[in-house]
Amino acid sequence: MKNTVELLGYYGSDLVHAQSAWTSTSRDLTDSKLARVDKLLTMLATEGHHTPFEKSSLHFLVTVDQATHIHLLKHRIGVSINGESARYKELNEDKTYAPEDWSDRWSGLLEEYTIRTNEAYHECLEELTPVLGRKRAKESARFFKMMNSQITMDVMFNWRSFYHFQKLRNDEHAQLEVRELA
Repeated sequence: MKNTVELLGYYGSDLVHAQSAWTSTSRDLTDSKLARVDKLLTMLATEGHHTPFEKSSLHFLVTVDQATHIHLLKHRIGVSINGESARYKELNEDKTYAPEDWSDRWSGLLEEYTIRTNEAYHECLEELTPVLGRKRAKESARFFKMMNSQITMDVMFNWRSFYHFQKLRNDEHAQLEVRELA
């Protein structure tokens, strides 16, 4: 399964950004000011005055492999992330990701290991539930999940953080899976 991104919504607007910037002078809206919104935002972005862009958000539902999930968690500022938890939920779907640029040999080996570890996850969960209880069994069984296991996450960026993410993660040096997500 491919990593996926779905836009759930966006909050704020160019006018919200402009009003935030005008807080340092006067927030009174006049026809003259409204006519200058585009010019003001261009100047703010160009000259590195990015704080007003924190006043709006982009909200996504993403499904990514564990490695990309960790990457998102480690390199976030102004980003809110909440995801599926193998502690609270049994991972019945066995969603997995396989890189498309791998040779057949490595793709096949990954698939073999993935099948076996998913089987071990479910077997472990079933056998440990009567012994440890359902909650602890789910916590323990998740150790069989591999880095290519996918989870679905609710991710919200403020606009400034989204710009930062796009700038860094659309770069040719970024990890392929993160670049594809961006």
